[in-house]
Amino acid sequence: MRLGIMQPYFFPYIGYFSLIKHVDKFILLDDVQFIRHGWIERNRILKPTGGWQYIAVPLRKHDQTTRIKDIEIKNEIDWKQKILAQLVHYKRAPYYREVIQVLEEIFRKEYNTITELNAAALRVSTHYLGIDTPIEIFREMDVRIGEVTSPDEWALNICKALPGVDEYWNPPGGKTFFNPSKYEDNGIKLRFEKANITEYTQNGSFFEPGLSIIDVMMFNSPEKINRMLDDYVLCE
Repeated sequence: MRLGIMQPYFFPYIGYFSLIKHVDKFILLDDVQFIRHGWIERNRILKPTGGWQYIAVPLRKHDQTTRIKDIEIKNEIDWKQKILAQLVHYKRAPYYREVIQVLEEIFRKEYNTITELNAAALRVSTHYLGIDTPIEIFREMDVRIGEVTSPDEWALNICKALPGVDEYWNPPGGKTFFNPSKYEDNGIKLRFEKANITEYTQNGSFFEPGLSIIDVMMFNSPEKINRMLDDYVLCE
């Protein structure tokens, strides 16, 4: 079984979705420390005047050591309507109506934590794209793992705790801190999936790469997006 594990990102870029598509199970690791100004509570979309801007979910104040699973959303702020308003300038995009329906389906529910929101957003978005990989939240799995003594052992210990895992897939950025021999010693093949970013027509004259999947879905059909998701290379 191929396993992928990532922190729960907010409407992440297309490479994250490529990883989800090509594994047999995907786990959102929320039992680690939350790092501010990352991709957990925000992502990037086009700005009407060119370039990019953030869409973001407001969070309650928390201690510096708080784990992702305990990060709460500041729901007294009407962040859902703000995000939808930031997307109005996409009205000329060919799939604007469909993507707004996806967002409205997600936003119909109330979420107390950022993990709950991001899990729902990923599940609804992957369903829209026709991806059927199960997405699970680590804290809900009741999986006991061994002591983690280095960053690459979170994935290793989860792989060891689950039956049938013989491959672990990760984005290529992990090559800097993963020790392949640890995985080989436990009968697990370590793979790094590098998604090739395909340019597509946006509203402007210049292509702005690496934006949220929202931007990709606005301008491309699910069929075309799946061809993009399948354009990747594996490195070891």
